[in-house]
Amino acid sequence: MTALLHRDLKSDLPIVVKGEGSYLFDAENNKYLDACGGAAVASLGHSHPKVIKAIKAQLDDFSFAHTGFFTNKPAEQLALKLQLSAPKGFENARTMFLGSGSEAMEAALKLARQYHLENGEANRTNFISRNLAYHGNTLAALAVGGHPERRKPFLPLLLSVGRIPACYPYREQQDSESEQEYGIRAANYLEAEILRLGAETVAAFTVEPVSGAALGSVVAAKGYFKRIREICDKYGVLLIADEVMCGMGRTGTMFAIEQEGISPDIITMAKGLAAGYQPLAAVMASNKVVNVILSGSGKLWNGHTYMSHAVACAGALAVLNVIEEENLIENVNIQGEKLAKALRQEFSNRDYIGDIRGRGLFWSLELVQNKETKQPFDASLGLAARFKSKAFENGLLTYPASGCVDGKLGDHILLAPPYNVSDAEISEIIEKLAITFDQIMPVLASEG
Repeated sequence: MTALLHRDLKSDLPIVVKGEGSYLFDAENNKYLDACGGAAVASLGHSHPKVIKAIKAQLDDFSFAHTGFFTNKPAEQLALKLQLSAPKGFENARTMFLGSGSEAMEAALKLARQYHLENGEANRTNFISRNLAYHGNTLAALAVGGHPERRKPFLPLLLSVGRIPACYPYREQQDSESEQEYGIRAANYLEAEILRLGAETVAAFTVEPVSGAALGSVVAAKGYFKRIREICDKYGVLLIADEVMCGMGRTGTMFAIEQEGISPDIITMAKGLAAGYQPLAAVMASNKVVNVILSGSGKLWNGHTYMSHAVACAGALAVLNVIEEENLIENVNIQGEKLAKALRQEFSNRDYIGDIRGRGLFWSLELVQNKETKQPFDASLGLAARFKSKAFENGLLTYPASGCVDGKLGDHILLAPPYNVSDAEISEIIEKLAITFDQIMPVLASEG
């Protein structure tokens, strides 16, 4: 019997024993192609020798020193490397390193609050986020998240947060609208919500540049983020870009927000930052935020025991060096185009595929019961979970999720293979996806 609190206490999971490149192996020597990086984490695949070497070397020196007494070279070098590749307005940015994406979002919200207090605007206590967003599992992160079913058990414990519709072209763009017109309309919900709450009370707007697990790699409509930036500037609201899942090269640039032609005020990172070799997340504060704190208290009001952990930062620094040395951002774009083309060729004409969307190596298939009306499958069918299980039997790891329409209805399959994924592995992903669909869709039809 297990002594672990598993995600499913009744589960009987195989034991993973080895990782090589894009593959994981269990104790029975079954081989699995990791087409989702766990949760868009394993951006370099598994067991990259340069990263392992860097982690071992740091352990030979020391593992932990509290940041109340010391800084360390891996953390300093990693922060500088991120600063040098960050968007405009982050030339003098500073970064704090934490243990998870949820921690990073909590810290970002606290940092936004500190900014306004140091700026003499104590009334700014409200945060705004989007429906069907996912920002983490700790209480404040869950509060700004917008997935109703994830929030439901903990609602009495959560902060009150303003909320606007997601920018979701597949379901929300009207036939009479151009993409640009829809993008502006979707962004204008933010202005309306700021005014509803009282402009002088709003601290920040949190948003994923490319939607992650809850909505399934939705790319915003053209013009959306430029209008969002205008609105935030107009009302003195900070813009927090949650790049925990979509950043660090996953969508084809080091920072996902770069492709929208704007800069946020605070950026959160995790997952691909250390690529799963160590638990690590980060919060990067722009020049604007740093300058206000420097001219005020000069202190960070949010410390954590494991901040700037030397081993984790050494691993992440090696990950970013590998991405640079092996030209993996370029490869994300090249292989991303191949993956997108293969997905569309194989699945766009299938009756149950409503939308194929994404950017870089971050793609999702949204499943529908009726392609013309976009009617989702009944939630009672448990389609996402069934797909995950069957794909697993076929040696393919995917990230299916449910609730992308309203929190309960709507199933999608998310793919996030490593940045060094090969042509042969892309072909294998497509083949095993097709086999899995061919196995489960007739069963669903018979049940219907």
